[in-house]
Amino acid sequence: MDIVTILGLIAATMTTVSFLPQAIQTWKTKRTKDISLPMYATFTIGVFLWLIYGLFANSLPVIAANAVTLVLASCILFLKIKHG
Repeated sequence: MDIVTILGLIAATMTTVSFLPQAIQTWKTKRTKDISLPMYATFTIGVFLWLIYGLFANSLPVIAANAVTLVLASCILFLKIKHG
């Protein structure tokens, strides 16, 4: 694995892990009042498109980060719609 891929994987890990606290808090409390539905809907669609891009570009960091982020963002979006 080259240094650019390693750098991408580290960046992907950090930005993806940053969603965990929000996802965990939202899951536990079911409170979504302060979460913007348009923002999370737009963000989730964007992450999905990044994932598709990563698959076409065959970029492991882009695929890995956006696959995990899509799951986390989708959970938050689902909870916002359900409890919002």
